[in-house]
Order: sequence, then structure tokens, then C-alpha cells
Amino acid sequence: MIPSTVERVPEHTAAHVTEQIRRNTEERVARYAGAGRQAIDRRLAELDREWDIERTLEANAATFSLIGLTLGATVDRKWFIFPAVIAGFLLQHAIQGWCPPLPVFRRLGFRTASEIDYERYALKSLRG
Repeated sequence: MIPSTVERVPEHTAAHVTEQIRRNTEERVARYAGAGRQAIDRRLAELDREWDIERTLEANAATFSLIGLTLGATVDRKWFIFPAVIAGFLLQHAIQGWCPPLPVFRRLGFRTASEIDYERYALKSLRG
């Protein structure tokens, strides 16, 4: 069965990684709770600029596809297989919610849009 869009990345992320992302978010919210309205407004602006995991994966796939196309056109035609494999991984992510770079990016702290929104809404409720 194909997982829902909202749950597909957390379902394919190690539980300890998801828990660490959640703890980090809660710690930030607690830190900003006493920081005042201006600090919360600055943090909300930062959240508006934060790249979620989907955007990160798309940029990663596009970058490596372009590299493969360039190498295929200038070095050796065998490099054209590289963007094909990348496209396959991107399709796999679209359908299943998993692809090889996902665990790496999640361990680096890239969050889903829902995880970012959780922090955003918590800060807005603190701000009033």
C-alpha cells in the first residue's frame, strides 16, 4: 500500500532520528517561550526560509542529474545512466516515501513540512 503524503517520510525514518528531531523542535520552542515577541518573530521568519526534506531531496536529485547529464555529454555516454538512476530514486520517493539519501538528510536534521509547521504553530500560540 502507498503511504499518505504526510506520513511517508516519518514511516521511513529511524525512530530515534524522528525522536531527536522532535526533541530538538521542542527544545527550540521552550527556548523561545521566554525570549519575547521579537525573537519569536525572527524565528518564524527563519522557519519561512527553512528547506523541508522534500525540497532538499528535489534539489539533490536535480543537481546530481545535471552533473550526470553534463558528464554524459562531455566525458563518456555511460554517465547518462546516472541521471536515470537518480530519476528512479526520485520516483521511488514519490511513491513509497523512501530513497537512498533520505536517511542521510534526516540524520542531518532536515524536517518534513509538518514538523516545521508544528514549531511554527507552537511559536504562534506562544506569541499570541
